[in-house]
This record gives sequence, C-alpha cells and structure tokens, in this order.
Amino acid sequence: MPAAAKTERPMRLSAEDWANAALDVIADDGVAAVAVEPLARRLGVTKGSFYWHFPSREALLAAALERWEAMEQETVFGKLDAFPEPRERLKALFQLVAHELKPHKIYSELLKALDHPVVQPVLARVSQRRMDYLAASFRQAGMPRLEAVNRARLTYAAYVGFLQLSLQLGQPRLNHDEFEAYVTHVMDALIP
Repeated sequence: MPAAAKTERPMRLSAEDWANAALDVIADDGVAAVAVEPLARRLGVTKGSFYWHFPSREALLAAALERWEAMEQETVFGKLDAFPEPRERLKALFQLVAHELKPHKIYSELLKALDHPVVQPVLARVSQRRMDYLAASFRQAGMPRLEAVNRARLTYAAYVGFLQLSLQLGQPRLNHDEFEAYVTHVMDALIP
C-alpha cells in the first residue's frame, strides 16, 4: 500500500514577516500602498494571518517602521563601532550609506508621507539620531561644537537633497564611476 502523500502545511508568518513585507511595499510604492489584502496576496496567505498579528493597518505600519528603525540602528551604527578613529568612522559611514539602496528608497518614501501620524515621530527620531551621531563624530574629529553641529546639518541636507534629486525628481542616474567619484568628493568636502 503506498504511503500517504504528505500534505504541506502553509508556512506560518510572523509579525516580522509582515513588517518586512510592508517595508518592501513602502520602498517600491510608498506608504499609501501598504494595505492588508495586497500584502496577503503578495505573501500567499489569507487576511486572517494578518489579523492574527495586527489589529489594524496602522499597527502594521508602526511595526514596519519600528523594524526599519531597529535595522538602521543595527546595520549602520552597529557596524561603525569597529572604527575608533572619528575620521575613519565618518568615511566608513559615508561609504556604508552610499551603497545601500533599499534603506534610501524607504527613507525617501517616508519623507513623502511626513504628514502621516505614524511616520512623523519615527522620522523625527531617526533624523535626530543621525544628526546627533554626525555632530558627535565631527566633534570627535576636532571641530568646535557649533561648527560640528553645522557640518552635521550640511551633511544631512546633502544626503536628503541627493535622495530627492535621484529618487523623487528622477535626475539622470549616475553610472558607477560617476557615483563613486561623487561619494569621494562628498567625503573630501565634508570630513575635516
């Protein structure tokens, strides 16, 4: 008698799986595109899976942004602890940030949704943490406090401006060599 065929049970998704899928949607299509039914289809599950983890779309959005904030903390700032010298740490930061596209796309889309009540406080925290980190690094590199704060503002404004030019306004995309030359120029101009 042949053995009974195994029936495959559908994979159980975690809240983190849903949050990561929401981040993918934000990167591709923006905050407004995060919706339960399309996400369930994308993940190959029913809406019931969603409601097992989240009471609402807003709760999912909050979890996704919390995940994004934590990933940034781990992947960006966590990797920089290996560089005790401030100038080397700043160079490593610029290189790391320059070569990660998905986080830029997410951030760019979040900037477009800055008036959303779930998005605004997260962006405020992330932006402040980034500015504080830059200012502290410039201070550690020998700049006076006010100059370090101003350099941090200039650096962050250059970052946000570049995102807007390249991701939102569709300026011509730089080829690899042009982009690398740009990153080198920015480092030379901004790191003391």
